[in-house]
Amino acid sequence: MKLFPALLLLALVLSASAQQPAPNSVAANRAALNSLLDEMWQDNLSHSPEFASSIGDLRYNDQLTDYSVKAERESLARGQQYLLRLATISTDGLTDQEKLSVELITRELTNDQEGARFKPWQMPVNQFWGIHTTLPAMVTNLRFETVKDYEDWIARLNAIPRVLEQATENMAAGVDERRVPPAFLLEKVVAQTKAIADHKPEDSPFAIPLTKFPASISAADQARLRDAMLTAITEKVLPAYKRFAGYLEKSYLPAGRKEPGAWALPDGDAYYAFCIRESTTTDLTADQIHQIGLDEVKRDEAAMLVIAQSLGYKDLKSFQQAVKNNPKLHPASKEALLAAYRHYEDQMQAKLPTLFGRLPKAKLEVVAMPAFVEHDQAAAYYDQGTPDGSRPGHVTVNTYKATERSLADVEAVAYHEGIPGHHLQISIAQELTGIPEFRKHLGYTAYVEGWALYAERLGKDVGYYQDPYSDYGRLEADIWRAIRLVVDTGVHSRHWTREQMVQYFRDHSAIDETNINAEVDRYIGWPGQALGYKIGQLKILELRDRSKKQLGDKFDIRAFHDQIVGAGALPLDLLDERINQWITEQIAAKK
Repeated sequence: MKLFPALLLLALVLSASAQQPAPNSVAANRAALNSLLDEMWQDNLSHSPEFASSIGDLRYNDQLTDYSVKAERESLARGQQYLLRLATISTDGLTDQEKLSVELITRELTNDQEGARFKPWQMPVNQFWGIHTTLPAMVTNLRFETVKDYEDWIARLNAIPRVLEQATENMAAGVDERRVPPAFLLEKVVAQTKAIADHKPEDSPFAIPLTKFPASISAADQARLRDAMLTAITEKVLPAYKRFAGYLEKSYLPAGRKEPGAWALPDGDAYYAFCIRESTTTDLTADQIHQIGLDEVKRDEAAMLVIAQSLGYKDLKSFQQAVKNNPKLHPASKEALLAAYRHYEDQMQAKLPTLFGRLPKAKLEVVAMPAFVEHDQAAAYYDQGTPDGSRPGHVTVNTYKATERSLADVEAVAYHEGIPGHHLQISIAQELTGIPEFRKHLGYTAYVEGWALYAERLGKDVGYYQDPYSDYGRLEADIWRAIRLVVDTGVHSRHWTREQMVQYFRDHSAIDETNINAEVDRYIGWPGQALGYKIGQLKILELRDRSKKQLGDKFDIRAFHDQIVGAGALPLDLLDERINQWITEQIAAKK
């Protein structure tokens, strides 16, 4: 099947818009738009059953996504048709929110078409994420309350061989086209896959639902479900993982590329430029982002030096070494690390009403990261809850080598991943009313991660970071994201080596070696994604400064934050437009 190039598709969309018949009534256009948006949403759920389950829609709870090339092409073809149909609906007379929905869904669909040029399905695994780890991790986002919930999971277990076979076929095609991750990252993928494959069936992460049955399930059903689940794991899942590990080790790893940068891939420079646009939702070039990173690193280092000197140290290096060697700044155990996160989440909860007019209803928990992914993961990540509140959001903490980790940055990371960061923003988006469902689940990196990085600073605004080491940790977390701008563009655009990336981290931060190595490998395996954090944070700070300047004593931080998070995730240019409109409305209301 031949796919339209992005420019040809855009021309067709514009042509369809120009040739549409005389517009219907506003009511008819609104009905047509709502119907089409609902059709697209339902299409997304039916073809992404894991996502549907994660938000509490159980209609496809016994299915796994079709990852075949045929399915990818069919998805792109449906997207082309949706774009053409959207272009025939007049937005004249529709509300600003309705027009925004059209703009957002059009961008989403167009982005899918443009990204298809780089065949992302041919590289479905790396050490940071991939089909091999998302399958077992899925169990933590599912409910197990009824017999059918267990039967659905067993059906999914039986489908895992098909999914891994499809991934293998896609990867083999990537080998033929030289679209393969770096070999040193694939060594980690092999180790991860073998670790999962080598579990005893009853100890496998796939068997977690067997550890505790609800009392409402009879003893007879429990025995039947246990036998069926262990049989599926024994006869289907573990053999499939062993085959997958064998392919990875014998065929895929030897084909892994030597160069770490995306520039080495087919159309590598164009691919990285696409990754930048996708992550930052801006037209910034790699060179511009690199310079922003250098400037932000210098600014953070100056602020960090002030703290170091206030504590009696002459320079950052001597202070950083003291921090590393101070046993009070390292957790005594895994549980102590988790307790530190819980303390800061509880602390911030009391201050939220001073920062927001609207607060989320969803609950938040701090939990430990699954052992099968912790070795190569970040310090923490957020798992969103269900929109109906039946499953709380989770700040998932990496407790691997817990006693070697620094406590200095835990306060900042807690605010980032939990409240007022990801948990607040994503939960509010899920709870919005009066907008199409797809807008409640958009995830533009520059917006979502930019907000979370901005949220780290909000702790300072409300009087926290009283411990100078924790305030230093806040700046260390900030410089971490600034360093990302330098090293991500360095490796993928400027042909840096991995060693150059690691050395830049060492020269400009005191981040521990465990995190440095995990982060550097993350940027190599996920080009451009790490750029969104700092770019998004800087935009939100710019918008806040603009609002303060233009509104003066009428500026209300709570109203500003409600505007930022009140429409779901937005590309940065549309967020800029939204705040400008809000400022104009506030000025008009003063007259």
